[in-house]
Amino acid sequence: MPRIRALQLLADREVVLRDISPPPAPGPGEVQLRIRVVSLNHIDVWGFRGMAFAKRLFPFAVGAEAAAEIAAVGPNVTNFKIGQRVIPFSALTCGTCVACARGKDNLCENVAGVRGFHIDGFAQERTNHPARLTIPVPDGVDLDDAACVPVAYATVEHMLFDNAKLEPGETILVHAGGSGIGTIAIRVAKALGCTVITTVGSDDKAEKAKALGADHVINYRTDRFEGRVRRLTNKKGVDVVFEHVGADTWNGSLLSMKRGGRLVTCGATSGPTASINLMQLFQQQYRIIGSFGSPLSAQRGALARIASGVRPVIDTVYTLDNLQHGLSRLESRDVFGKILVRLS
Repeated sequence: MPRIRALQLLADREVVLRDISPPPAPGPGEVQLRIRVVSLNHIDVWGFRGMAFAKRLFPFAVGAEAAAEIAAVGPNVTNFKIGQRVIPFSALTCGTCVACARGKDNLCENVAGVRGFHIDGFAQERTNHPARLTIPVPDGVDLDDAACVPVAYATVEHMLFDNAKLEPGETILVHAGGSGIGTIAIRVAKALGCTVITTVGSDDKAEKAKALGADHVINYRTDRFEGRVRRLTNKKGVDVVFEHVGADTWNGSLLSMKRGGRLVTCGATSGPTASINLMQLFQQQYRIIGSFGSPLSAQRGALARIASGVRPVIDTVYTLDNLQHGLSRLESRDVFGKILVRLS
């Protein structure tokens, strides 16, 4: 039987392209995916560094976010057909706990891990996956765009709408506007009719963020963003802060909020520890919301939003054998938007 290519993690920081045996025929309730595109995220950087917070059995294929076509269907699977375009939900949730039953899949009480992070991922030409965790891609949505949904775009969808409850006409501060989720957040908020203030780390990224539609762009390396935000909002502050940087921006983010403002956070790339003034918290009546991953409903919502024309920003597309170059750029933050890897 012909072998398939897979990008495997052999040990922490040791990634190689290998030929491996193809998966068996899909079992009951499974589909076999022909992976077409893998999208890179900071979760990949953390996984390669060994920051999985769980024991892992090496080797395993990397890649937590992908778009694919159905190559085969297992017994009792009637809602998919061969050749259909899909995205896989990367967290192997149980589907039966109280959270899953309520549609809060990202709060699953019995999750078996995230593919490409704890267990075998999608940077391989074929793999089997639960049909219940597979989502059809609407007609008119490009597979490159769809590959940005399972981790990045759906995270933004969940943060802004399920959690922050962003409304048209509000003002939002988007941190790291050149990142994968930052670029998406800018486009989504502008499409909603919001005023968008964003931070970036270079003048080049500032120009690109303006071209995306950001109303105000702050280079955080040359200016204190919280002071600029206060001036831009006539000292009122913003309605929503889209936070994922962590320690470096935390206190400034709180100072950038209006009374009763909402801060939603999904990351801590600059460090996980920060302090908070409790009197500031309750006197200003801030709402601070942690957001991790997304439910299946946000994945479908993200695909529908792309179908409506609000597309993700794609920086570069690589091939499987030079993925590590893309990963190095992501780690150094030398990107604007998403980095993709095409398998075929």
